[in-house]
Amino acid sequence: MTAMPKLQIALDALSRDQALALSDQIFDVIDILEIGTPMIIRDGLHTISDIKKKHPQLTVLADTKIIDGGAVECEDACRAGADIITVLALADHATTADVIHTAHRYGRKVMADLINVQDIPAKASELLALGADYICVHTAVDVQKKGRTPLGDLKSLLTAIPGSRAAVAGGISKETVHTYLALAPGIIIMGQALYSAPDIRQAITEIKSYF
Repeated sequence: MTAMPKLQIALDALSRDQALALSDQIFDVIDILEIGTPMIIRDGLHTISDIKKKHPQLTVLADTKIIDGGAVECEDACRAGADIITVLALADHATTADVIHTAHRYGRKVMADLINVQDIPAKASELLALGADYICVHTAVDVQKKGRTPLGDLKSLLTAIPGSRAAVAGGISKETVHTYLALAPGIIIMGQALYSAPDIRQAITEIKSYF
């Protein structure tokens, strides 16, 4: 029996205060709350620490997109309270291995981001062998403007790894989420389609009802 996918909300274009207030609204209905790269660059890892203090049972992902200094950067995210840390699949194997080793030492998980990777099945197989917990196909915002979606990349990823280890991100909306659910990835990541909704809690509940 296929496990139910998890819904991850990516918070990028919000302030620290907005993210904290939003976490109060959705901590019990969202599966994974992502503190996005723009927020980490702007505010550091403090938002993660603050959210985990308020909601220790909430799974929080730090979208650190580590590409160098793997052990140090991963340890900082772990100490801040992140449950899942991201590393770029384009990083050297030594960096990726350091991130995975460090995260697992803290009892945390690692998501490898395949953004801009050309040979998705080959790289995904390498990452799986290194011990990555999740592998994510991700269509960048700038690429989405050209009309590209991550659907084809997800299909390619699923030829190489189990669906439960696969994640997908990149402009997924209420109107398109069904096409991704049909492929049964382990994690579906949505951002603005959720946090810009008039009632974010209702939007999350509606999307999860499709699962």
